[in-house]
Amino acid sequence: MDLLTVTVLLVIAGIALIIFGVLTQRDRVASPELEERLERFGSHHQIDEDEALERNQSFIADQVGKAVQNRNVGRGMATLLSRADIKMTVGEFMLTRLGTAVGGALVGFVLGRGFSEPLMGLMVGLVVGVIGWMAPHWYVSRVAKKRAQRFNDQLGDGIGMMANSLRAGYSLLQTMELASRETPEPMRTEYQRVVREVGLGISPQQAMQHMLDRVPSEDLDLLVTAINIQHEVGGNLAQILDVMGETIRERVRIKGEIAVLTSQGRISGYIITALPVGVAALLFVINPDYISELFVWPWICLPILGVILMGLGFFAMQKIVEIEV
Repeated sequence: MDLLTVTVLLVIAGIALIIFGVLTQRDRVASPELEERLERFGSHHQIDEDEALERNQSFIADQVGKAVQNRNVGRGMATLLSRADIKMTVGEFMLTRLGTAVGGALVGFVLGRGFSEPLMGLMVGLVVGVIGWMAPHWYVSRVAKKRAQRFNDQLGDGIGMMANSLRAGYSLLQTMELASRETPEPMRTEYQRVVREVGLGISPQQAMQHMLDRVPSEDLDLLVTAINIQHEVGGNLAQILDVMGETIRERVRIKGEIAVLTSQGRISGYIITALPVGVAALLFVINPDYISELFVWPWICLPILGVILMGLGFFAMQKIVEIEV
């Protein structure tokens, strides 16, 4: 297959994905029966407009979601999206990754055509396509990690509020409802979900366990365990939460001090890793013919080995400055 054929195929695939994305964004029209039911019950139950409107889901996204929902990859994506609080289905997320992969492959192929070797366009397109496939996963993982970190930072104060509410005579459910109104995001959203689940008939212990599944946290695990033990054997839950909240706040303080003391090592890792990439990109812009000599066989092994070693060095530096508390 020659270079022109590959180019045409990639362009056709990109255009097809764009057309497909436009067609799948058409709004669904509610049936007359559905509109009548909404009007009938609308005055009795007011909910947020964003939560009331159904998200547009294409037929292909539904089929993709059904195909992977019972597989490990589907369950893992669903859990990751839930932890990041991103309102997407697994099928929509898979199609997004496919679109970024094809678009990245097309962009990489076009950029790689400037090299002396014709096959370099295919290689660059393949590498950029793989990066495009992984980029949405990296983004969602980063959002989920930051959200869990913010939740952990708020957990100490949230537990203190729960302890004070229990001491004032509130029940556990009333305490959670108070926390769902008074705490900041993302703790507010998580406690709101707990209150909704309890309202649907799920026990508070199970609802808290579901929150632990959405927010993986050792401190939250302690809270869930304390609530479960108090439910089984009884005891002064407010006093337990007081001690637990103080411990969590102290741990957050120590983690903050460690982050400040190790910030120089982390930033050094980012700078040292990004410096060769930036210099190579600058040389490519200034003199493409000069840098393109590295991307022919057998010299192409040098940049590949360099990228691998830089990745290992960055990973080692991050592990050195990572201190568990």
